[in-house]
Amino acid sequence: MTEKIDTTWKSRLRMAPTEPVHIVLVNPEIPQNTGNIARLCAATGAHLHLVGNIGFSLDEKAVRRAGLDYWHLVTVCTHTTFSDCLHHIGTERPILFSSKANKSFLEAPYTSGCTLVFGAESVGLPDDIVCRYPDDQYGIPTLSKSVRSLNLANSVSIALYKTLEVTGALNSFMLSP
Repeated sequence: MTEKIDTTWKSRLRMAPTEPVHIVLVNPEIPQNTGNIARLCAATGAHLHLVGNIGFSLDEKAVRRAGLDYWHLVTVCTHTTFSDCLHHIGTERPILFSSKANKSFLEAPYTSGCTLVFGAESVGLPDDIVCRYPDDQYGIPTLSKSVRSLNLANSVSIALYKTLEVTGALNSFMLSP
């Protein structure tokens, strides 16, 4: 007789805890994207950093309306400037993501606890940040010539799970409730 495997929502693959990856959103504009990213951070133990002008309210009512049901499970920090954010995290070498980058995200130097930085949905990263880190920018390629870039939440998902893969965080998992 074969053992029956529980495939209900109560039993899922779970990663072993790792040093948290830092997700930095500079001037995020769309609350639903930030909500999806917050849920991703809750699922992976990543920390979320919101920098600069946030295009929506972070009060409890607004957060709930944007679908951020997992907000209470995420370590969220807000920072006035990008420099303040990096100082708080304790890193000098962030990994920046841009649709204008010349290197693939597959080449990025992912490490445990690294910092992944993404710009605003409409304009990407500010010029001063791009100029400050010219060798630390990576893009996620698309096959279609008609699509300029991916949705912010999708880009964060791709980069975060690549980080978890490269650092071995996905190698230790268990089936647990």
